[in-house]
Amino acid sequence: MKKITFVFLLTLITTVYVSAQEINWLTLDEAIALQKKEPKKIMMDIYTNWCGPCKMLDKNTFQNKEVADYVNKHYYAVKLNGEGNDVVTYKDKAYGNPNYDPAKANRRNSAHELARYFQINAYPTVLFFDETAEVITPLRGYQTPPQLELYLKMFKNDDHKNIKTQDEFNTYYNAFKAEFKG
Repeated sequence: MKKITFVFLLTLITTVYVSAQEINWLTLDEAIALQKKEPKKIMMDIYTNWCGPCKMLDKNTFQNKEVADYVNKHYYAVKLNGEGNDVVTYKDKAYGNPNYDPAKANRRNSAHELARYFQINAYPTVLFFDETAEVITPLRGYQTPPQLELYLKMFKNDDHKNIKTQDEFNTYYNAFKAEFKG
């Protein structure tokens, strides 16, 4: 009986470990430094500790094997706590959160200066940057793996550069065939 229980637990642990994929998260400073050696776009997850949809995005989308594999291959992935107190450098300027209150670490806090700079007004927001760390666009709200896939592939392939109107985006959106499960 002990042997069967051990084998069952080992199988369960292996299954959970294999199915839960990890995105290789970096700081913005690390991602920009890597861009200089090997140009790739950046995908930045701007979240807060108190945000339920942020936790869902982490659990349901960023741990999805297809999403994690695609992001790790084609992007530098960055996380930024939109109300945290890390000091982050962007375009030779340091951004922090001088009004950060450690007593409010897990509830609403003051906005990080970089989140303000990017005009983030909703969490989660996934911010996409080109290969030179220029902002492409923010994507606000929770995204399922197939929903995020559209944007990951559109920006990776620079398809967004050919979309000038809402009608052109709608045509692109309707023609897109999602491959990610979720």
